[in-house]
Amino acid sequence: MSLDPLSSDGFHEIPIPPPSPSCMRLVMIGDIVGKPGLRITCAAIPWLRHVLRTEIIIANAENSSDGSGIRTKDYRRLTDAGIDAITLGDHLYRKREIIDVLETAPNIIRPANLPDTAPGKSTCVVSSPNGHTVAITCALGRVFMKPVDCPFHALSRSLATIPTETRIRCVDFHAEATSDMQLMGRYLDGQVSAVLGTHTHVATADEQILPGGTGFQCDVGMTGPFESILGRKIDAVMEATLHAIPTTFQVATGNVRLNGTWFDADLESGKCVAIGRLNLSEIMLDHYNSSRASVRQLL
Repeated sequence: MSLDPLSSDGFHEIPIPPPSPSCMRLVMIGDIVGKPGLRITCAAIPWLRHVLRTEIIIANAENSSDGSGIRTKDYRRLTDAGIDAITLGDHLYRKREIIDVLETAPNIIRPANLPDTAPGKSTCVVSSPNGHTVAITCALGRVFMKPVDCPFHALSRSLATIPTETRIRCVDFHAEATSDMQLMGRYLDGQVSAVLGTHTHVATADEQILPGGTGFQCDVGMTGPFESILGRKIDAVMEATLHAIPTTFQVATGNVRLNGTWFDADLESGKCVAIGRLNLSEIMLDHYNSSRASVRQLL
């Protein structure tokens, strides 16, 4: 079961079928924004593991520290909480301290279509508790984004480096335009298990399995405060928009939710066999975690 945070009490049940024994369930968490996004991501790990039965959890964390970039301490907080792999986007170097982590840690990656001299690696391989391997890579889009190398060719090069025995492969395409995202999904259809978009902070309702067996969604959404403009305080964004006065856009705090997408990949073929969206409220997760704590105290 999943829980719909938009219902009146926050606990409306929505069935999510358990994964088949022949499949692995993975989750891609949408852009984590600031302290609220970090908090709900860490709180969600037990639910994702025990209720959703997720083996691998991937998160885009390029906005996790003050809404732009990622600090070393926040990387460690996420991985200590149980995040298996972290992807980044166009704000990846905003906190320069993360460069050392990018060059040494095995489970955090930068976009593949940055220059070859850019710090960090563009592909990682992580293992599930059952010993199955998953490869993750990512790239930046080019439409309405800063100039970068061709993401199509860059991802092809990255995928060519993945061991053939690693059949489950996930791509985070950090892009602005849905046309760019759809093109990438079609380009990689049949080559990877899933192409999941990030960056816009708005979840799209187009999750699907493409003809070649690749799970696809233009954008998996945002993890952070939804009483906001894309995670930032509404008044400051409104003032800058209406009056052209330079303003610091601080991270908002209200209505914290986790957006993400789960998908099941066949262990033999790597193809996606099921996919769905997640929209979890902090209220629901706090209730779940409190209930688990109460049960443990009774044991």
